[in-house]
Parts: sequence; structure tokens; C-alpha cells
Amino acid sequence: MTAAQQEHEDVDAVVIGAGFAGLYMLHRLRGSGMSVVVLEAGDGIGGTWFWNRYPGARCDSESSYYSYSFSDELQQEWEWTERYPRQPEILAYLNHVADRFDLRRDIRLGRRVTAATFDDGGDRWEVLTDTGERWSAPFLVTAVGCLSSANIPKIPGLDAFDGEWFHTGMWPHEGVSFAGKRVGVVGTGSTGIQAIPVIAAEADHLTVFQRTANYSIPARNGPLAPAEQAEVKRNYDAIRDLQRSTTNGHPYRISERTALSVTDDERDAIYAAAWERGGLRFRASFADLLTDADANETASEFIRARIAETVQDAGVAEMLTPRDHPFATKRPPIDTHYFETYNRDDVTLVDVKASPIEEVTPTGMRTAAGHHELDTIVFATGFDAMTGPLLGIDVRGTGGATLRDAWAEGPKTYLGLQVAGFPNLFTITGPGSPSVLTNMPTSIEQHVDWITDCIAHLREQGVRRIEAVPEAQEAWVAHTNEVAAATLLPRAGSSWYLGANVPGKPRVFMPYAGGFAAYTRRCDEVAAAGYEGFALSR
Repeated sequence: MTAAQQEHEDVDAVVIGAGFAGLYMLHRLRGSGMSVVVLEAGDGIGGTWFWNRYPGARCDSESSYYSYSFSDELQQEWEWTERYPRQPEILAYLNHVADRFDLRRDIRLGRRVTAATFDDGGDRWEVLTDTGERWSAPFLVTAVGCLSSANIPKIPGLDAFDGEWFHTGMWPHEGVSFAGKRVGVVGTGSTGIQAIPVIAAEADHLTVFQRTANYSIPARNGPLAPAEQAEVKRNYDAIRDLQRSTTNGHPYRISERTALSVTDDERDAIYAAAWERGGLRFRASFADLLTDADANETASEFIRARIAETVQDAGVAEMLTPRDHPFATKRPPIDTHYFETYNRDDVTLVDVKASPIEEVTPTGMRTAAGHHELDTIVFATGFDAMTGPLLGIDVRGTGGATLRDAWAEGPKTYLGLQVAGFPNLFTITGPGSPSVLTNMPTSIEQHVDWITDCIAHLREQGVRRIEAVPEAQEAWVAHTNEVAAATLLPRAGSSWYLGANVPGKPRVFMPYAGGFAAYTRRCDEVAAAGYEGFALSR
């Protein structure tokens, strides 16, 4: 056996994952005097931004606030170059954080956690990696990310394809050349919408296989002027306070006006201004876009009209026009010249809802309507979101109960932080928390801070074990369903928020739709009440 395979170490806490969440979790726990190890499957830190290196990979939150707020020195010293940072810049930022706060010494790279088992007698988690290492700790924190388990469609014939195929979430670090190639991209969600214009500019011919037409807002990306960045740095305290007080963790508020309370001309002018500004703030134009179907239709129709104006071929424009779900009920992408890409002579759009993919052949892709010759296939088919990364680990709680069985009908958590039957296990941005409906670093910092304070309280009070009470979990699941049902969000039947992109996955709306600020208040109330809804034992 190798030294790694023989290793068995005891620490105070094991953290799984070295992305935004894992790095900050390590920093906070270590700062509270605990011994911590972070186990990371990748050969480098960065989580999502280590794996997702596909062409056009870029954040859809603005760089000034898609960042940590815990250190003002860090905020002041880091210089962002663009309004929406590209993957290499975000990865460089996270590597800077790891070096600046001396985090690497407690991170073990190339260790994929395969199993985690709770020892009832010792109140400890026993964690196993694919290298054979074993770690033991009273606390286990999962920082595995919401979008880290790649969803590769099971299409007959893929193994026999003579060309190359790739998934955007597992992109080769050396890059991929599309020069002179006939390329097929499967999927037009956020990732596909980012990648398609970039691939089209290089490939000999691009064929896009679209299942569901998507709304998308122009990003209006550009370089960050030094004066603009200096202004942000002067006002970071106010910006961060605003982020923490909003519904989505962004530093702007949703308008209090309703869409139907203004005239048609006024409404169109508001939408037009938001369209020209670009980005996710378009959703904040009116208060009721996600609660009133008629209000939402005004935004949906505005975007449909922009698609019709942009795409020259009326038939292609109609194929690209979403009509089966309200705007922003699926993750709303932002783009750079996405719809314009379909005006190119070397780009073909295929509607696979009307003409389903039947098989991959050695030379391409066959749909019900015919065969498409391809040299390269790119799957922009997203992830087994939120639950997939956790269920990819054999997690066993009290009495050997598995997390997979506990979530057989869909994920059940208390506050998105713990699962009944799995003591001392904390899930950062787990199902039942705002997570993917928010600016992720904002949600991550709130969760990490809450978990750190909770563990510190337990250690100070000599509490060996904390576990979500089943009744509290049931009440939170019911509340999560209730607040989702009060919105239009569950109406997008093809949404990965519901798990609809993964065959056989239970259809449950997974994130908490009640708003980040309201969620934070509830978490604080629970802690102030002595961790109400949790069973604590010494």
C-alpha cells in the first residue's frame, strides 16, 4: 500500500470541496482554533471554476460582488478587469485567496470522497477517499457545490462516435480546437448560450441541438474602468450591506412598482432601459414578474420581440422564441451576441423537441428528421443540480441509513443546512436554501458564518452532537414548497430547479424561493433560540 492509502488521520472537521465555499469554510473553522482538512477531487482549487473551462465560460453576476466580503484588505487589493469575469480570472482570484490566507497546507488535492459514515458510538464521521485515505472528525461539512455533477445524456451510439465529444463541466485544461471542424452543441441553457457564439466563430460549421428555447438578456460586458472600480472599493461596506438585505443577494433592490400599474409606453421604456443596461437586473424592473402571470407575460413578450428583431430568418427566430414557460422561471441566462449568432450562414439550429435525437452515429448525430455530420460534439447539458454532488458520495447516517434513501422522493433538509438522521453533517447551500436563486458568494458566506458560529457554540457548551429534528425538517420542506408555489417558478416544467433535466429524478422544486434576506433572518432566529429545530446532545 502507498503512504496515502495507509493514512488515517483525526481532525476536528472534514470539509469536502475547495471552491468558494470550501476555501472560506476552511478559513473560518481554522480561525476558530480547529484542525481542518479539505478534500478536493480536482488537481487544483476553484470548484466550479476549476472544472468549467469551456469557451465563453464567464460569471453572470458582476465581478465587483461575485467575490468574498469577509476581508476588506482582499476587496481593496484585488483588481477585476471586466464587468463579468471570465473563468481564468475567477480561478486566479481563488488561487490568490488560497495563497493570501495560507489555505493550501490544509487542502488535499486529487482526493475524491467516495464514502462518509457516521459512527454512532463515537459521534464521529469516518470519511474515505478514492486514494484509500481515511479521515475521522466529529464534524463533516459538504462544500461540493450545487452545479458540479455533470449530466451526460445517455444517447445510443455515443461510444461508437469516431470524433471527439466533451461535456462543458469537464472541459480539458489544454483546451479544444474547433478550427475546420463540424461541431454539434447539445443544449441551450446558460452554458450553451455562453459557448455557442464563441464556438461558432472558430468552427467550420456549428449545429445547435435545442430542446427548450430560452429567454436571454444581453450582458453588455466590457472592461472595468479604473474610476469605476475605485468607486466600488470606496463603497464596499454599503454594497455588501445592500446585498445581504435583498431577495437575491445582489446589490440592488427589486422595484416596488408592478408591471400593470404603468402605461404600456412607460413599461416598454422601463424594459428598454433595463435591456440596454444588460444583465440580471432586468428581472428587477417590476415587483411582480415572478408572482403574477400577466405581469410576467409583459416581460416575456418584450424579450420575444427582441428575438424577432435580432434573428433575420423568421423560422429560426420562432424556434428560438420561448413560449412554454414564463420568463425567469428557469435560470435566466445573459449573453454576448447569442441570438445574433443564428444569422451566420455556418450555423444551423435543430429543434430536438420536434425532431428528437435518436442516436449518435460514428460520423454524427441522427434525429427523427435526418442525419447531421459532425466531427466534435459538445454537451452543454448542465448538471444533476443540487442533489447530484451529494448523492455521488455514499453518505450513511445513524443506523447506516443512506442519504440516497432519505432523498428517494426528493431532497429533504432543515434550512438547507442539515438532514435529519445525519448528525454533525452540514451542507453549504444545500437543497432548501436560497443558493442558486442568489448571488452564490453571498449565500455561501452566510452559510459558512452560521455553521462556524454553530460549531463554536457546540464546542463551548460541550455538545457532541447536533441533528435536525424530523418534525422541524418536515415543516421546513412544507414551507419551502409553499413559498415556491406562491411564485411562477415551478411552472417551468423543463427547469433543472425541478430536476427535470435528469431522467428519473424526482420533480421537486429544490431551492428556497422565499428570498435571501428572509431566509437569513430565519437562520438567525433559529440560532438565537438555542438552535430551535435541532436536537443537541452531550
